Amino acid sequence: MSIRTVLRIAFRELRGGVTGFRILLICLALGVAAIAAVGTIRTSIQQGLEREGAALLGGDAEARFTYRFAEPAERDWLEDNAIAVSEVVDFRSMATTQVDGERKRALAQVKGVDDAYPLYGQVQLDPAMPIGQALEGAGGLPGMVAEKVLTDRLGLQAGDVVTLGETDFRLMAAIIREPDGVTAGFSLGPRIIVSTEALDGSGLLSTGTLYNTSYRLKLSPEISVAALRRQTLNQFRESGLRWRDNRNGTPGVSRFVDRLSSFLVLVGLAGLAVGGVGVSAAVRTYLGGKTETIATLKTLGATGATIFAIYMLQVGVLAAVGVTLGLLIGAGIPVLLAPVLSGMLPIPAVFSFYWQPLVEAGFYGLLTAMIFTIWPLARARDIRAAGLFRDVTATQNALPRPVYLIVTAVLAVLLAGVAIWASGIAFLATWSIVGIVASLAVLALAARLIQSIARKLARSRLSRGNPALRLAFGSVGGPGGETTSVVLSIGLGLTVLAAIGQIDSNLRNVMNQELPGVAPAFFFLDIQTEQLPGFEEIATGTGRADRIETAPMLRGIITRINDEPARDYVMRETGERHWALSGDRGVTYAATPPDGAEITSGSWWEEGYDGPPVMSFAEEEAEEMGLKLGDRVTINVLGRDLTAEITSFRVVEFQNMGINFLMILNPGALQGAPHSHIATVYSEPETEAALLGDLADAYPNITAIRVRDAINRVSEALNGIAAATRYGALATLLTGFVVLIGAAAAGERRRVFEAAVLKTVGATRARILTSFALRSLMLGGAAGLVAIFAGMAASWGVMRFVMEESYRFEPVSAVAIVVGGALASLLAGLAFAWRPLSLRPASVLRAKD
Repeated sequence: MSIRTVLRIAFRELRGGVTGFRILLICLALGVAAIAAVGTIRTSIQQGLEREGAALLGGDAEARFTYRFAEPAERDWLEDNAIAVSEVVDFRSMATTQVDGERKRALAQVKGVDDAYPLYGQVQLDPAMPIGQALEGAGGLPGMVAEKVLTDRLGLQAGDVVTLGETDFRLMAAIIREPDGVTAGFSLGPRIIVSTEALDGSGLLSTGTLYNTSYRLKLSPEISVAALRRQTLNQFRESGLRWRDNRNGTPGVSRFVDRLSSFLVLVGLAGLAVGGVGVSAAVRTYLGGKTETIATLKTLGATGATIFAIYMLQVGVLAAVGVTLGLLIGAGIPVLLAPVLSGMLPIPAVFSFYWQPLVEAGFYGLLTAMIFTIWPLARARDIRAAGLFRDVTATQNALPRPVYLIVTAVLAVLLAGVAIWASGIAFLATWSIVGIVASLAVLALAARLIQSIARKLARSRLSRGNPALRLAFGSVGGPGGETTSVVLSIGLGLTVLAAIGQIDSNLRNVMNQELPGVAPAFFFLDIQTEQLPGFEEIATGTGRADRIETAPMLRGIITRINDEPARDYVMRETGERHWALSGDRGVTYAATPPDGAEITSGSWWEEGYDGPPVMSFAEEEAEEMGLKLGDRVTINVLGRDLTAEITSFRVVEFQNMGINFLMILNPGALQGAPHSHIATVYSEPETEAALLGDLADAYPNITAIRVRDAINRVSEALNGIAAATRYGALATLLTGFVVLIGAAAAGERRRVFEAAVLKTVGATRARILTSFALRSLMLGGAAGLVAIFAGMAASWGVMRFVMEESYRFEPVSAVAIVVGGALASLLAGLAFAWRPLSLRPASVLRAKD
């Protein structure tokens, strides 16, 4: 037949309606909408970060220093190349106040600013006032502003006195919004803003204490930011200066948004895979209703290729409609909900229609439709006309021609390759897609196994004397039933949900059960050398501390590894930068190995060693970075580069929350540098408050970090990520439920005939309904059981190889998965059981004549 004839037949059939393709349209629309919505939100955030880049960063560019202020030459260079410069110092401190005669304390993140702050944007305060006016203070005291969470925690009101270190401040207002708040990153306490000048005499910024300084630059429009970055880094290559600018002023935020959204897109692809099962089922059901039409066309001379072209064209048109509908929903919802989403997001976003995420989502949708359509169409193409007239199910198990199998495989590889490339997280994307494919394969095999078991149970003693149960087993195990569609449709969604539930439970177990047993009660920072004896005496002399550990503490930036700049150094296996090379790291010195240290290779330096600098490096991190004994690591400490040779590797267990350092140097290398000390104090919960009070009263400059609070902050962040992932999994599950409904609807005609025959031989409506309910419960429960095992395997892999933690099965969520699967299948099955029960057997059987 000619192309014109193919088009005419295809569109004439489409004019008859799309009843058989409703599930196809819904499945594609849901999957594409989820991916398009995630992509639109991601792009909106990226656009917001770019538009507000200068305000978020606090300037057009920023030069950062660790542990020190800029030297005069550095400050002069920055001022010579900028219209204005604003100096900001950032550190942690204890905020102390008296409320009703009771002394209260809380850890806070303090930002010291100058008169030029902020260069861009405005700090919004309550009550409203300029930030400069607020920091002037009142009643002879300098002013401070603080986040509302801190004022609520300490019971503060405007006008109250708050002490930082050894200086009193007057609380003037609550912070509603900081223009540069996003760039602060993760913090363990609420924000306080004070004048840097007012911190003189507080004891919080003495030499050796832990703080960072940032110099925000307002640049002339004609200055090239890229050229200025290059010149500045060349000028101060050895000073430890770090640079950021408005081209990517929030790299951490951008990276987090990209990673999370990429992961959600992968979850969306799982939803599309479930939708693909629905597409395949919809096509099979539609072709089943077109048996006589296909047979007639073949009898009239239509070739297999013509049949394939006719129905592929129809499916293609409807797939395009479903994808378009999904794109409209996915792009429209974020725009319609822009006011709500903007209020929920802590970062700016510009919500609009963006073509890039829509192209990506549309590509995934169309390719998924093609992959899952080719197989049933190819099988229908090769069925002979006589076979079609006799029994369309006779060849349901036949494989399509090899060419169609090859095309399907090529399209699947193309889809996976594009998803991996677009994700930006190749390792996770690859294993996620492997997991999706493996889950589908396992579910398909499980469906076959369930059918085989059901057939045996139908003939077993278990079914004797129970016709409803025997009928249910026979239906589940019989040919042409719903077993495969049901297990695949809800099985994958439940697998994703089961994996997320198990991972979430195991992470909570690690944080809430394992850590408190070994973790200290407090970390104490900024202990000056002359304060250390008194600190130890108070901690141990009161009897409130069970154990105390101390170590000298400096912070440095790894600038070179051997002869390679650290910014260019990537790990051999992944091609990414190691976390140890991003930002500054704690460094210490010791004459002897720490108590309990396990040296795995090399040797420690002799006590009293006074030769060139040498260091011991954490074994696991060294292996990840590809370091070996004899390699040289250059660290910038207080603006000075220090190169040390690695002489040993040792086991470091950061998860025990004790004093652990990535790098330990010989005392001669660092002992003469200004530094403070860090201490971990172990005590019982009932003595923590009194211990903290004694130490804070004696040494107000010391910063205390309660380990339980730090764990809770990390837990809150993990909860947010887990919630976002659960929403994605629920979207996959919703798609699976739609496919489940489609499978139940497709099997309605079969159940009508079953019910008519059973009524004829004397079965009651209650017995028939019980049989239908039992088969639905069996299929849903079986899908849930398979999902548990698949989810266990996935979560075990994540915990073992990604988190590097032990795995423990969590039964509560597993039971919920099985029950949820059974109920979902039952609801879908019963929804299409009433019509078969209501029809009269005579009319049904007469129609079969």
